Amino acid sequence: MKKFLNNIKNSKIGIILILSILLFLYTIICAISYVEAVSTDISDSVFRLHVIANSNSNEDQNLKYKVRDSLLQFMNDICKNCTSKQEAINLVTIHQNEFKNVALETIKNEGYSYDVDINIGNFEFPTKQYGDISLPAGFYDALKVEIGEAKGKNWWCVMFPSLCFVDISSGIVPEESKEELQNSLSDEEYSIISDNSNYSIKFKFKLLEFFANTGLITAKN
Repeated sequence: MKKFLNNIKNSKIGIILILSILLFLYTIICAISYVEAVSTDISDSVFRLHVIANSNSNEDQNLKYKVRDSLLQFMNDICKNCTSKQEAINLVTIHQNEFKNVALETIKNEGYSYDVDINIGNFEFPTKQYGDISLPAGFYDALKVEIGEAKGKNWWCVMFPSLCFVDISSGIVPEESKEELQNSLSDEEYSIISDNSNYSIKFKFKLLEFFANTGLITAKN
């Protein structure tokens, strides 16, 4: 009788253990699916700029900001009437050589002879805050500008919708840029990148960061 009861007890423990494992796996699968959907929607809504300095010397870092300013001015000139991310990407692609020439001219005017490598693609970005908008780590479509040996610190911003000037001036994201983002995202997705006061929203943002940083969310094909 005692042996029979022990078998029942062990059987119950085994069933509980199996159910716990299955529940854990189900939770992980749901979390990954959620993160992939949200990350894709967020990354599909923005086009970013990534400028890499030749080195970390003060001179090269200052040059990086000069190049950045020239590129942003050119970007604003050609994309000021863009109404979608894809339209902005198409225009930048058409004018890619001009972007390179703008960067090279700025470098030359500052007394340097560095070459510039410019590429449009899907690149990995860390978590970055633009005023009261925070974009989680992940892979985003971007214009990457590499100055010289490109061994210095990076500078990131969002070219569309235009959040780029935020790091340079007031630290306030313009309302029209927020509206553009909001129109491209669900209410929950927009809350994740704009609401830092709600605990559940902050948790979801951390969840996005975790899966991106562990490599479970990868570049788009």
